[in-house]
Amino acid sequence: MPLGKPAGVRCVQLLDDYRCAIFGKPERPAVCVGLRPSEAMCGANREEAMAGLRALEIATAPGSAPGSGPG
Repeated sequence: MPLGKPAGVRCVQLLDDYRCAIFGKPERPAVCVGLRPSEAMCGANREEAMAGLRALEIATAPGSAPGSGPG
């Protein structure tokens, strides 16, 4: 996705089984290579992971309240 991936949009490289089609390949974006998933990020299951991602997207959306984002 040359112009980036908007929040909430499925990555074009995401396979049906949720694996990355370009994992380990040189064309994989730096943001993906540098991502270090953790239990806090992923939760105990897919539902917890998605809830965390939704919360992060809301907190970091343009126009969100200052100081409401991570960090």
